[in-house]
Amino acid sequence: MYAYEGAAPSGQGSDLDQLIQRVETGMDAGLLPVEVFCDDQVFRAEMERIFGSTWVFVAHDSEIPKTGDFVLRKIGLDTVIVARDETGTVNVMLNQCRHRASEVCHEDQGNTRHFRCPYHGWTYNIKGEFAGAPHFAEAYGESLDRKAWGLRRAPQVDSVNGFIFACLDARTAPLREYLGDTLKVMDAIFGLHPKGMRAIAPPERFTVRADWKSGAENFCGDAYHVSTAHVSVGLSEFIPDVRQVSVIARGLDLGDANSFIAHEITQWGPMFEYWGYPPEVVQQFDFSKLDPAMRELIRKSPPTIGTIFPNFSYLRFPQPAVAGGRPYPFTSIRMWQPVAPGVMELWNWQFEYACVDEATTRESYLAGVYGFGSGGIFEQDDTAVWEGIAKAARSPWNRRDGVMLHYQQKRIEPDPAWTGPGEFYANIYGERLQEGFWRRWAREMKAGGTATARSPEDKHTARGGEQ
Repeated sequence: MYAYEGAAPSGQGSDLDQLIQRVETGMDAGLLPVEVFCDDQVFRAEMERIFGSTWVFVAHDSEIPKTGDFVLRKIGLDTVIVARDETGTVNVMLNQCRHRASEVCHEDQGNTRHFRCPYHGWTYNIKGEFAGAPHFAEAYGESLDRKAWGLRRAPQVDSVNGFIFACLDARTAPLREYLGDTLKVMDAIFGLHPKGMRAIAPPERFTVRADWKSGAENFCGDAYHVSTAHVSVGLSEFIPDVRQVSVIARGLDLGDANSFIAHEITQWGPMFEYWGYPPEVVQQFDFSKLDPAMRELIRKSPPTIGTIFPNFSYLRFPQPAVAGGRPYPFTSIRMWQPVAPGVMELWNWQFEYACVDEATTRESYLAGVYGFGSGGIFEQDDTAVWEGIAKAARSPWNRRDGVMLHYQQKRIEPDPAWTGPGEFYANIYGERLQEGFWRRWAREMKAGGTATARSPEDKHTARGGEQ
């Protein structure tokens, strides 16, 4: 439905530089320029400076388990083929023929030995290497260097707990260095069983007239909205305690705009330990790789929501599949895929541990779709308010007057007794996690520099320059 065809940014436009500076200085005072959410120049620069240099999630091992398996995915505006070759290696390739740039793959997923361009028939193997073309001898003879004309491949591909990430910039730090302390939280969320997790179904995809950053920022630390935006969920008694969700929310900042909300759901009863997984599932978990702080955290106040910069978000919460049913934790991975200024596609996967039986897995899937599918009771609330932000960012009145958004909740300091990774906050008020998102955004946008792992003192930057 939407096709973005803006030209690439040329150098540092003064308007863009001024806006980035306003974001940085605004965060010192708890303010954010509204036009960051829907601006053509900002969007073009994000595609180049953020999605062109950061690590982006593209697929899960369980989606491409066999040789020749592939899926089509997105890195910014680029469509990529994620395929497993005969050596087991995952290749991430730009879905554009090197001859005349037509797309070589038009299926969302499948299994194949090669990709053949429908325009002139140039053919590539599962690794993306040039494999041949019609009338090759007559058309090219020995003039075509086969090694030089394979599909373009992402220079860096790596995985964590089965989640496959790709980076388009060879200068960016390797994935594990890039993620830093976030790895420990990912191990606690996704790595509790040797068989790991599996995608239950292909991602659901739908268009939202909102900026991709609205979703990413919301999931990085905003539990404050729940008692208002999702009040209907409580009024319907689907989740009676929804108004208290922000009260029991804690914050976990891993630095570099990778952060999680942890909910102390054990206040609702001991059955909600470990996200509410039943004893027969918990008994299969391996906690040996977790330090004591992380083990206690996932028992009592497990990470339920989070964002890994730029657009990978996670959600796990106990919820019934139907009103009045038994709460069971579902696991959702969502990608806020940019499409155009103020427009995104929301890609939503449902995951379950591979050790869980099929009947329970189906229950988990239904719970996730019921809450956060395209017609989910929570999803409809979130996407509606995010669309309002994009409208405000388009407003000539707001732009003329340089309107700033409010990020000035009272500050709290991190818990000095916390011995786990990152910094832990006793509640999510203070908007520190959202501030961290915007400071990372500004850093990447400043000069189009390469995303690298930061030094410890660089990772947690508070308002007013505090460390």
